[in-house]
Amino acid sequence: MVEVFKTNVEDHRQAERLIDQIHQSFRGYRANFDLEDCDNILRIKSPSGWVEADGVITLLLNSGFRAEVLPD
Repeated sequence: MVEVFKTNVEDHRQAERLIDQIHQSFRGYRANFDLEDCDNILRIKSPSGWVEADGVITLLLNSGFRAEVLPD
C-alpha cells in the first residue's frame, strides 16, 4: 500500500532528514518526497500493506512540519 501526504516541507535537506527519520522509526517503509508538486507530496510505501498515518503525521509534527493524508 502507498499512502500519500500533503506537507509543508519545502527544502530538500529537510526532506532527506525526514526520510531518514521515517526509515528509522518505521522499519520496512519506503518514503520519498515530491517537492516539485504544489502539495509537497510525501509518499510512503509499506510492505505490510498498511501505513501508520497517524504515526507519520506525529513524526513530522515533532520535527516542526505539517502533514495530512490526501484522499484517494
